[in-house]
Amino acid sequence: MELGTATTTPGERATGWLPVTEMPTGGTERLPVVLVDGAADGPTVWVTANVHGNEVVGLAVAQDLAAALDPADVSGRVVVVPTANPAGLRRKARRSYYGDEDPNRKLPDPHDEATEPPSVQELVGERLYEAFTETVPADYLLDLHTAGAGAIPFTIRDRVLYGAARTEDDARLLAGDVAALAEAVGLPVVTEYPPEEYTGKSLQRSVAGAALNGAGVPALTLELGEHRHVRPDHRAAGLAAVYRGLVHAGVLDAVPAEVAEADPGVEAPVEYPVRRFRGPRAERAGVVRHLVEPGAAFAEGDAVAEVRTVHGEVTETVTAERDGYVLGHAEGALAYENDPVCSAAVRDDGDLVAPREGEE
Repeated sequence: MELGTATTTPGERATGWLPVTEMPTGGTERLPVVLVDGAADGPTVWVTANVHGNEVVGLAVAQDLAAALDPADVSGRVVVVPTANPAGLRRKARRSYYGDEDPNRKLPDPHDEATEPPSVQELVGERLYEAFTETVPADYLLDLHTAGAGAIPFTIRDRVLYGAARTEDDARLLAGDVAALAEAVGLPVVTEYPPEEYTGKSLQRSVAGAALNGAGVPALTLELGEHRHVRPDHRAAGLAAVYRGLVHAGVLDAVPAEVAEADPGVEAPVEYPVRRFRGPRAERAGVVRHLVEPGAAFAEGDAVAEVRTVHGEVTETVTAERDGYVLGHAEGALAYENDPVCSAAVRDDGDLVAPREGEE
């Protein structure tokens, strides 16, 4: 196995660098890679992290995983990329400084013709996509993130689009593979936004979205708690979740006992299927006081937050539009008009496969 400067043969591990773009001041931007080449045959699993530079729990989980995996225990290959956004990590920010673009919306969409030459961030995304689709093709991919303030760990499962890329039958088979992987990972499962919102937000160009809807690789986004610092319980939950994914893929026989014992476990507070939702939203600007904590359920019409003036007067009670639960609070204590006060999981009866817009 060869990726960038790292090379292995079966039974070996190696660290190295994947060059992704030249720097105007000299040198090369590069992604750190760890290759674990199993002694036995099996699938290839990619674990990527920190594509948003301020989301550091995934970075820690990827580091711990890379350090602990023994090639003698691995059937197949594991590729770990601890940070897919070194520029964002350096500035402790979500985005890189390549035009201030969101790196998790800039991987290629092979089913959409570009009208302009790629930006630098798009070139970085293309080179990462090429690495996990051509250089060392992935059979599964797990991309590690974090969510809002106080967020709980959970799994985002993308809907599978069909049309020019694949038939509806093929999409259903792929969606079944993704659902099985999500169940095995063991965190609360939240389906991604509805199809038109999903493509409207360019989420088919996220790491997991490009792997799934571009390359047809079963992929998930694991949201492992809140931004900017590493909570030990979230790191432990994330590491156990990734190990369960590796076991499901057939790369490992079992989750190590010490990893399973450290896992705090995260349970969804509702039994019905849910999807991702940004909201509810404040109609008035002011200071927000949350009334429902992350991980707690609410019913349609329940109060989830109050909005107050700077003098402390309540000007609005923000209520839930649907049944669901809070995933994390919006950053900071202030809301402007129409700002979401939280990120939520809301009841979802939608299909897990959908026609791509304009391809019905």
